[in-house]
Amino acid sequence: MKSEGPNMKDGKGTDTLTDERDADRKVETPEDSRKGRGGTSLDTGRERQAFAGAEETSRSETTMRLEEVLRRENLKKAYNRVRSNRGAPGVDGMTVDDLGAYLREHWSRRKEEIRNGTYRPQPVRRVDIPKPGGKGTRMLGIPTVLDRFVQQAILQVLSPIFDPHMSKSSYGFRPGRSAHDAVRQARQYVEDGYRCVVDIDLERFFDTVNHDMLMAHVARRVKDKRLLKLIRAYLSSGIMHKGVVQAHRSGTPQGSPLSPLLSNILLDNLDKELERRGHRFCRYADDCNVYVKSTKAGERVMASLTRFLEKKLRLKVNGMKSAVAAPWMRKFLGYSMTRQKIPRLKVAPESVRRLKAQIKEILRKGRGRAIPRVITDLAPLLRGWMEYFRLVSVKAAFELLDEWIRRKLRCLVWRQWKTPRTRVKRLMERGIQQVRAYTSAFNGHGPWWNAGASHMNNAVPVKWFAQQGLVSLLSEQRRFIRLS
Repeated sequence: MKSEGPNMKDGKGTDTLTDERDADRKVETPEDSRKGRGGTSLDTGRERQAFAGAEETSRSETTMRLEEVLRRENLKKAYNRVRSNRGAPGVDGMTVDDLGAYLREHWSRRKEEIRNGTYRPQPVRRVDIPKPGGKGTRMLGIPTVLDRFVQQAILQVLSPIFDPHMSKSSYGFRPGRSAHDAVRQARQYVEDGYRCVVDIDLERFFDTVNHDMLMAHVARRVKDKRLLKLIRAYLSSGIMHKGVVQAHRSGTPQGSPLSPLLSNILLDNLDKELERRGHRFCRYADDCNVYVKSTKAGERVMASLTRFLEKKLRLKVNGMKSAVAAPWMRKFLGYSMTRQKIPRLKVAPESVRRLKAQIKEILRKGRGRAIPRVITDLAPLLRGWMEYFRLVSVKAAFELLDEWIRRKLRCLVWRQWKTPRTRVKRLMERGIQQVRAYTSAFNGHGPWWNAGASHMNNAVPVKWFAQQGLVSLLSEQRRFIRLS
């Protein structure tokens, strides 16, 4: 960055983010070149030096974490990450593009406030989004761009402290791990004979996390009281909804950079308990599946884990959504499995319904536009969806979706032709004989029926859609299989 950002100087030539001393420097032990005066032994001198070194190291661990957060290189990395993530503005209306200019003018003061503990994060802006399946809404909290910048800087310091100690069976929001890794491991457990899953659903997890308990777990590895105070300030910063700021006494709203790490810190206690009991499990954020060999064992595990979560972590298990069942009867991260001895991955029905809802919304907006433009709008959604489900080896869902998408587009074409006479003309232009074109155009059926009829399949064939750039999910799946 040449003209903006926390690594640059302002117009007066003062560095807006001055270099901080390196908090990770090692204490150097002086060489034992001679005895001290007064007959002090060499061993005593070493002991004194070792004690002084240990004292300085302890002081560094206790008080220097915040200085690591405020280091110039850490802030520069956080600034670049916030800019690349983009995102909507918070309650103050500041956009990501405005952040550089704001930091050049105000960062020195904000940094001093963070250091002396007087900085107060602004409330997060509440946005409600529909849950998958249309059952209720999920709350997202959008912090201001400045607070996202500070939280990202904190995250970059805390993640290396906590992540190495977390369970290998935890896959969500961790470097070098992904949802695909979790799905592969789940499939392997089923293949190994653990053909019963304890599917645990936490009720409104991100809205109900106990702040005191969460901070107690953070304080196990972070001793800098100033940094702990800053994290606590973010947890209790409040939520602005319809112009009114509401107190925030529990929860870590989804949408902030720190929220995934904080949730992992708390739920790592669940991971450790499962490991202590010798269970095979996969957890991705608040989505946890435990794999056992029988329904009876699964029911025992469900009961004991429910007690553990509610008594030890003060989290509530959603009894309506949690279940003990066969893996092919449940979904995990959008995937399901076949019931074969060596299970194959497939797309869960809920994931198909969610994709269809997204496609319908794009097509609804595209009724007045040319079909090639609508196809262009569909391409990122279809490619991204297929990239996520690249592990699927059962092709049936892709074949059916391809057919459904083409029929929806043909339906759009039929609507755009509007009148029977226009439809006759367009059908004949596309190779349909005159008598058949008249019969089809005046058949009295609706757009969806005609979109599935043979005359539209002949007039707007699969080849034409391919020429317009329509992504074929089945073709993408075959390509992924070849690559793997």
